[in-house]
Amino acid sequence: MTAHALQGGFAEAPVQSARAFREILEAMARPGTIRRVAGAEPPAPLSVAAGVALLTLCDPTTGLHLAGAADCPMVRDWVAFHVGAPLVAAEAADFALGTWEALQPVTRFRIGQPDYPDRSATLIVECERLVNHGPALTGPGIETATWLNLPETAAFRANRALFPLGFDCLFTAGDRIAGLPRSTRVEKI
Repeated sequence: MTAHALQGGFAEAPVQSARAFREILEAMARPGTIRRVAGAEPPAPLSVAAGVALLTLCDPTTGLHLAGAADCPMVRDWVAFHVGAPLVAAEAADFALGTWEALQPVTRFRIGQPDYPDRSATLIVECERLVNHGPALTGPGIETATWLNLPETAAFRANRALFPLGFDCLFTAGDRIAGLPRSTRVEKI
């Protein structure tokens, strides 16, 4: 384990994790809104927002899948020290972290079961930027419509067709985070 793995977690975990959890809940409750989070300094290539999401949502009982560049010794050591989440294959993941390209094919992630739709994966998708421009989002938590620069539309439309099953997404870039629950309709414009 490297010395860097011991750094970069929450300095005041109870307060910072509560604030971060509130921001993540707001992002999921209001799809397409971009929230700011702070408190983590994870190793590269992770963004601050991805680090905050891991510190807030993962624990030793949640399986985590690291994809692409995120699956490196520095990140694995940081996760082991600060989160304790077991690293698992994509098919067993409660949470998965990586770029959209690295997470492909997304059909390998759990979508829940008819009697337990909550037993699905949440994908933490690292992006270069987050802006309210791109495909139109409608559905629960959105008054009329909003927009978010999604990496594509087909996978999210297919995921919505599975509702109440399906995976949920958190998009992260720098200190910004946005949510896209499976209940959101995505329309290319």
